[in-house]
Amino acid sequence: MSSLSADLALEIDRHGKESLGHQVRRGLLAHIRAGILRPGVVLPSTRALAAQLGISRPLIVDAYAQLAAEGFLIVRRGARPIVASGAARVAPPLEEKLEQPIRYDLRPAMPDVGLFPRKAWASAIRTVLNAVPANDLGYGDLRGSPRLRSALADYLGRVRGVVADPSHIFITSGFAEGRALACVVMRAVGLRRVAVEDPGYSDWVAVDKAGLERVPIPVDEQGIDVDQLIAAGAEGALITPSHQFPIGGVLSAGRRQRLVRWLEQHDGYVLEDDYDAEFRYDQASVGALQGLAADRVIYAGTASKTLAPALRIGWLVVPPELVRPMDAELRRWKEGSPRIEQDALAHLLQTGAYDRHLRKMRRIYRDRRKHLLDCLAAELPELEIEGTAAGLHVTLRLPSELTRADEAQIVSSLRERGLATEGLGRYSLTAEGPRRLFVGYGRVTDSAIASSVRLLAKAVRAAQRHELGP
Repeated sequence: MSSLSADLALEIDRHGKESLGHQVRRGLLAHIRAGILRPGVVLPSTRALAAQLGISRPLIVDAYAQLAAEGFLIVRRGARPIVASGAARVAPPLEEKLEQPIRYDLRPAMPDVGLFPRKAWASAIRTVLNAVPANDLGYGDLRGSPRLRSALADYLGRVRGVVADPSHIFITSGFAEGRALACVVMRAVGLRRVAVEDPGYSDWVAVDKAGLERVPIPVDEQGIDVDQLIAAGAEGALITPSHQFPIGGVLSAGRRQRLVRWLEQHDGYVLEDDYDAEFRYDQASVGALQGLAADRVIYAGTASKTLAPALRIGWLVVPPELVRPMDAELRRWKEGSPRIEQDALAHLLQTGAYDRHLRKMRRIYRDRRKHLLDCLAAELPELEIEGTAAGLHVTLRLPSELTRADEAQIVSSLRERGLATEGLGRYSLTAEGPRRLFVGYGRVTDSAIASSVRLLAKAVRAAQRHELGP
């Protein structure tokens, strides 16, 4: 019979030929040499390990002492043994490429996680833990917390004009998982070719893995070109109508109506990514496309931009005909998402704390955006700023003489100087049209905006003079 220590995962065989003490020493030595017990790991006390293994304490004392004499452990009076440095004989770790530290983070769509509402979140977690019934600590509904789905139905209807019954809402581990699920379901109900915005998402693995064919469709200041989408023979689409990513336009009313008519006539489906619709600075946000075609649009949202990506909480609002297929795919996909965090978010939504946080963040981001635009106007007055006054980045249209290679060199040279931004090449499938930089203001402090823009302007000027080099 074997005995297993939960703390040490050490096995002994009471009926084996080796003595128990020798088995302990040999097992510990094997774990240390294999790197299972890494240098610096603190081992159980002799008393604790003896109790766990059900053997006499002197056997553990002798095993520890012998390993210490051989240089594998560090043993001190009154302290628990520690695995000695250099004791393991394992393969060297894989080399990791060390990137230049980021001093100015101007990447698009990056929120200021330093302003995460820690006190409000901690209070919500405490409230949930104090109130949650024991039965609710089980596995629960795969679709997600009933409380959060109900709170989201109310919130999305009130703020985004979404038609959302709680039974049609699925909680996901962020948008990436939601997109992957939506693509699999589209394929399951018969779609084969889906339109994607170009430029648009940079990660199409989920689309490809679902067996869908991507059909790139150009975008402009009015969003995706719906006429080209229809002419291309697409059967569905993945779009960002409220604030196109990354160019920044809003899908016009005419194109919205044209898209809705096409969806209804051809039984198509659209995945609407409403990734940062809460942040509009010049006027009220445009309502979600889902509100115009609840039977044809899969609505996707997330707390990543409004709170923090680390929460890993997103949601899908699914048309009635797709609820059953989504249920079937979900059961093959996962075992559910963390419940307590979901209820904490529901608490923020239901108490108004979420709205208060959003109002605060809108003010901060609006002021940063204005400061960034003022600095760009001073340093690069000849360059056009594209996109709606919304979200967490602006689109900077580069001089017409600059090429795709120039754009890439600007991004690379800035990165070497500690400034992170991204260009059109990062998101474009066809790489046609004027070159652009996408300049974020979510993670750059007010005091750093002027310095970062000066660096950016120098890089653009150097590219115009062909001084950056390959």
